[in-house]
Amino acid sequence: MLESKPPRKIVIGCGEWGFREMPMERHFEIAKSFGFRYLEFGIGGGKTGRLSEDPDSREINHFLELGKKHGIHTPFCCIENDFTLGHSGAHRQMVDKVLRQMGIARQCQATHVRLFAGFTPLSAMTEAAWTRLLDALQECQNVADKLGLEIAIETHGAISPGASGEAIHLPTVTTDHQGLTRLLHSMPAKTGINYDPGNITAAEGSKAHLHLALLNKRVNYCHLKDWKRQGQGWVACAVGDDDLDYGSLIRQMDFEGVYLIEYEPLHDPEDGIRRSLQNLKSAGIELAMEF
Repeated sequence: MLESKPPRKIVIGCGEWGFREMPMERHFEIAKSFGFRYLEFGIGGGKTGRLSEDPDSREINHFLELGKKHGIHTPFCCIENDFTLGHSGAHRQMVDKVLRQMGIARQCQATHVRLFAGFTPLSAMTEAAWTRLLDALQECQNVADKLGLEIAIETHGAISPGASGEAIHLPTVTTDHQGLTRLLHSMPAKTGINYDPGNITAAEGSKAHLHLALLNKRVNYCHLKDWKRQGQGWVACAVGDDDLDYGSLIRQMDFEGVYLIEYEPLHDPEDGIRRSLQNLKSAGIELAMEF
């Protein structure tokens, strides 16, 4: 058990996933209404609220103008990927797409790109899949070094839909302690972790083992949310809507970057962000919008 650290102040920003079906400008409007100065954005994935798979200069410039117009920085970019695909041709296409979109992220003035290791359950990971994953991460890190980007691999389970709309999570290499130990040892030393303790909760089935002692020194990106039990799985919710103890957890964290609220439900994103902010304050965390 980690010793609790004294109360602390963190810089807070806004994640993009809950805005995925809204026009991009609406992201900026909502973020500005809360006083956020930092906003995450995404590339690809076929979502209304993201840049297209291959945005041209006009689309990129429009995005940058939105940031200037609303006074919001967008240094954090999500790219959709899976580096554990079984087919060699599909895997190569995936890696090439990510490398291309990392360049686009940099054109959009991103400093950090959020990637995924992959969504193959840990129990199905073969040595060949591990090799493909680690080789892909090395390629990405080589390009990141040239572009001046930091990579963050998200802690994320393998998800399938449940009968009642819940999400069934299974452990992956980024949620299981043994898998994470191997990943941290084998992936490039400069590659960081997007720490999402809510995702670890759902994949591991417990809030008791969030792997912070293992990950603390490698965290360079952070999402704040929770998941609560429903049916045979979980539904995403705001910070404080369930019982993940963020007050204690954040006081134990070494990360000094921007903590991004990632409220996922689509029906009430503004209420969910508002609840998250209030619940963080109630947990004794002092919030700032910029450094």
